[in-house]
Amino acid sequence: MNLSIAKIYKRIRGRRDYLIFLCFFIFVAFAIFIIPEFFPSGYYAKTDYDHVNQSPSLKHIFGTDYLGRDVFVRVLEASKLSLEIALITALVSVFIGTVYGVISGFYGGNVDSIMMRIVDGLYAIPFIFLAILLVSIFGRNFFLIFVSIGCVSWLDTARVIRGQTLEIKNKEYITAAEIMGLSKYRIIVSHILHNLTHTIIIFTTLTIPSILYVSVFLGFLGFGVQPPLAGLGELIYEGSEGISCGYWWALVFPCIFMILLVLLLNTLSNIIKELISNDV
Repeated sequence: MNLSIAKIYKRIRGRRDYLIFLCFFIFVAFAIFIIPEFFPSGYYAKTDYDHVNQSPSLKHIFGTDYLGRDVFVRVLEASKLSLEIALITALVSVFIGTVYGVISGFYGGNVDSIMMRIVDGLYAIPFIFLAILLVSIFGRNFFLIFVSIGCVSWLDTARVIRGQTLEIKNKEYITAAEIMGLSKYRIIVSHILHNLTHTIIIFTTLTIPSILYVSVFLGFLGFGVQPPLAGLGELIYEGSEGISCGYWWALVFPCIFMILLVLLLNTLSNIIKELISNDV
């Protein structure tokens, strides 16, 4: 299960579709993270009441919103913020699920039974309800939002990691490590987690697009970040209010970027999964 950088490069180089996708992915990432840097600080929040609700033009290629703000820059900034929330939240989620699943699977017995019943109980509670509840309690803070979502999105990861841990701990090299007197902590870190690396990577890439959906949905409901910050969910909500007046661009472009990001992230996760699975 040793997938080196050289192997990854060799496989990607041999697949034209992978190369085309990665070039397009890098182009979109460059647009989202680099292009806004060419605009003055705070430009995405700058109001211009002389140019409100203008349709797309050469000056404002995505038009302007109800406060005269440039929709193009706002969409890029919102995409950047939503991706940051999704990425950090996915890392928090996978970390919690991995730790929980490894402990449950490694110790087994009553510990495993109790921990899995807790997971079953949490599964009975609607995911969105828990996320909204935590955001309502802790506030619409950038840091607390991804912690809140991450704390309720780890259940699938925990179950899969627990199952694989149960399988790994019955291997002969784990028995040999126990006979040699290695501590449980050493066995978990050096043997269990080491052999779960590929699973953790796959789950992280699969979790990011799903959490992006959740963060956009929460933003649309009004549980996202606080102004002047705005994610794609906030922009979509603002655009939906102006669509009845014919200001379609304020809604269409944020939606296009949301769909584009989800498609790109899902495709990237599938590519990574295929690269890793072929090496197992």
